[in-house]
Amino acid sequence: MLKIFFTFFKIGLFTFGGGYSMIPLIHFYAVDKYKWVGEKEFIDIIAIAESTPGPIAINSATYIGYKIKRTLGSLMATLGVVLPSLVIIIIISAFLMQFKENQIVEYAFMGIRIGVAVLILNASIRIYKKVDRSVLTYLLAMFGFFMAVFNVIPIVLIILIGGIIGILTNILIRNKEVNEDV
Repeated sequence: MLKIFFTFFKIGLFTFGGGYSMIPLIHFYAVDKYKWVGEKEFIDIIAIAESTPGPIAINSATYIGYKIKRTLGSLMATLGVVLPSLVIIIIISAFLMQFKENQIVEYAFMGIRIGVAVLILNASIRIYKKVDRSVLTYLLAMFGFFMAVFNVIPIVLIILIGGIIGILTNILIRNKEVNEDV
């Protein structure tokens, strides 16, 4: 239990920029180092964590913790990933007014934002390499990208549309394979 807690505590402590920037670290510990989940299952976890209410990092941690040690594991993983942010936010809020106008702090956050963007890009590339690729995959990716970038429809609808199209496509493919076998 302590291993789960401290693993996710490290992830929460050393990751700036929110849930997406945590994905590479979660991947490293859950897939590469401890082998708690496989590569394909990790991609599924990210898809589920993104499409369910709540932050992606917390949802991922909760799922992985549950897979390892059920309810207590999910509690330890969730507490581990949330606790560092909670403590840091409490400390920052106590001193925010003192540092609000500090140029060095402003530059530090600018650098952190760039680092976070790189972490998110890295996670996207790693996931892309593992996803089954087809014409439909590319069409859905382009659709989702443009809808999100131009803020045409909410992200939740993009995810739902992608899920529905994926389900319908697999149903059609399976029906076609069954009909060909007959």
